[in-house]
Amino acid sequence: ATTKSQPARLLVGKYADPGEKGLQIVDVDFTKGTFTPVAEWDAGNNPSYFCISKKWNMIYAINEVGRVGGKRAGGLTALKVEISKGTAGKIKEMAVPNGGPCFISLSPMEDFLFIANYGGGSVAVVKLDAGGVPSQVTDSIIFKGEEGTRSHAHMIAPGPGGKKIYLTDLGLDRIAIYDLDRASGKLVNTGYAKLTKGSGPRHFTFSNDGSKMYVINELGSTMTVFNVSKNGDLAELQTISTLPEGFTGKSFCADIHMSKNGKFVYGSNRGHNSIVTFKTGPDGKVALAGFTSCGGEWPRNFTLDPSGKYLLVGNQNSNDITVLKINPKTGIPAEAAFRFKTKSPVCLKFYGK
Repeated sequence: ATTKSQPARLLVGKYADPGEKGLQIVDVDFTKGTFTPVAEWDAGNNPSYFCISKKWNMIYAINEVGRVGGKRAGGLTALKVEISKGTAGKIKEMAVPNGGPCFISLSPMEDFLFIANYGGGSVAVVKLDAGGVPSQVTDSIIFKGEEGTRSHAHMIAPGPGGKKIYLTDLGLDRIAIYDLDRASGKLVNTGYAKLTKGSGPRHFTFSNDGSKMYVINELGSTMTVFNVSKNGDLAELQTISTLPEGFTGKSFCADIHMSKNGKFVYGSNRGHNSIVTFKTGPDGKVALAGFTSCGGEWPRNFTLDPSGKYLLVGNQNSNDITVLKINPKTGIPAEAAFRFKTKSPVCLKFYGK
């Protein structure tokens, strides 16, 4: 008997002016090629990145602003959600030191949030209470660059097995490695991995076995592969361009994801407006497989659907989300099959991943 395919529930974070609802819920039916808007939620100003907790039925969104209540700070908004009903309610809003947050992730035990402040060149750790509600900022680290450089912390997230916390610093061309002291809620630095000057490391992902880290570099339009040692240290293995040979226009990398089977790594090029596909080798190194038009302009964020058969791209400047079907043999996504118009989509996540 054939089972009717269930639409997948997609959450979309957007740049939203005061009074606009910046978090949108959409059902995507891949067989019919349709997007059905379910709800729009108020997650504060510019909820440009968020993370989902199934444990607490919560969505934690950063508010990408530079000031809160006259002070230099960014925002954090927590929503309690009933995803099957498509309902949500704000249960906490708080200020996060230094301003300009751009990324948020959960600790493996789902008891702390990690926030990277691009504008403020810093990171913050926020403790969650016994019900998953943000309670206090337990750590805030401001990074100082050498003369003429400025920190732009971009992504902070736990590594494989949750042993280490990794932070890309786009301004200082490095990845910082931390332990989390759960008693104090503080980050303890255990090392750094340096990248070529001007690389601008932005987002990262890991191989399925956790032995390789793949970092996409915004300013250099490259991807760097690192070996991850048993104790979580990083050693550079390879750096490869994300653009076609001979491309002379301006382009800036944004997001990176691994295919479900671990055989391919995808990156987005803003400017070239493409998704680049790399094939992973047995040694973890990658080889270029191909390029696919993202079907819009400025592919800031993208995601794979829960089945791993489709790649969805949030095109910030053309105000749409495109769906690319992945060729299972080559791993390369086909040109956009269908699209959904929505204002400045910048964070896409499926509820169910």
